[in-house]
Amino acid sequence: MQLPAVPGAVGLSLAAFPVSYALNCVAALAHPVAIAVTGALVLLVLFCMVYLLGEGSHSQDPLFYVFTVFSFTSVIDLIISLEEDGYISGFMEFYMKEGEPYLRTAYGIMICYWDGIVHYLLYLAMIVAITQRKNYRTLGLYWLGSLMMSIVVFLPGNMLGKYSSEIRPSFLLNVPYILIPVWAGMRLFSQPKPLPCCTAEKVVLDCPSDSCFDYIYQYEPYLRDPVAYPKVQMLVYMFYVLPFFCLGIYGLLRPGCTWLPDWALVFAGAVAQAQFSHVGSSLHHRTPYPYRTPEEVWWVFLLTNVLYALGPHLLAYRCLRNPGFFQPAAPTGQDGIKKHQ
Repeated sequence: MQLPAVPGAVGLSLAAFPVSYALNCVAALAHPVAIAVTGALVLLVLFCMVYLLGEGSHSQDPLFYVFTVFSFTSVIDLIISLEEDGYISGFMEFYMKEGEPYLRTAYGIMICYWDGIVHYLLYLAMIVAITQRKNYRTLGLYWLGSLMMSIVVFLPGNMLGKYSSEIRPSFLLNVPYILIPVWAGMRLFSQPKPLPCCTAEKVVLDCPSDSCFDYIYQYEPYLRDPVAYPKVQMLVYMFYVLPFFCLGIYGLLRPGCTWLPDWALVFAGAVAQAQFSHVGSSLHHRTPYPYRTPEEVWWVFLLTNVLYALGPHLLAYRCLRNPGFFQPAAPTGQDGIKKHQ
């Protein structure tokens, strides 16, 4: 029996609604250890179901199973965000109390929205590509950057912020989101590239500057929120994203930088996830009022952060539009001619 790719993945992912509702009604799941064990068992059962029902022409690519199972967890995250914002109820209350209470923060809700919408659509698109034997390397690298950015901010933020004392055993359910992307990234980078059509802070660390002080207090007070997510995010920008921007400038000036197109996609996905979560958290009602962006400066704040997110996407677009510029130069001159004689 073969699981039809997209209908099967959608059906399996939407099963998150009855599964979470049923588990929410089980009183025994009031203990943190029971919640963690149940979550691990659900993921294991899902993987087994996908493996057994998905045997077929697409089964030679193990990422098919990863994307299908992750589509289920994406819907779980969407349920969490919708329930925490009051749109639905009775699904994940048990998990939020004794599982991962830090997901009730504005940042936690925003990354759940991102995972439940953007990552979910990426999973479905990559599942379609796998079943149709199409190259999904571009989508995969964008997803990889987005997911890794979420993890490198979310996990340290939980351990360093005010929710560090509320870490429960369910925190270990995030381990697959550390290990699997590393493995998936190696597979994605090893996939052949599509052939080109042509030939060959201190800001959040209490900077004494008056301009920094004014900006933090007047435009982005969320940077002072004790949950630690914004501080970790700015550190990631400073130590990883800023150096990449410098390398990106170099790659645009010097032809033949074959590494730039792939990493441009990774960082575009990473910055998109980061800016969505950061901007959403700065405006969300779960963020304490003193740390929310004042309404009178919303447009300046939004314009600044949208432009910041736009830069990496323009770089990725440039790489995809003119891939020949980033290909190694073909041998020319007498030496090149002699090799063919």
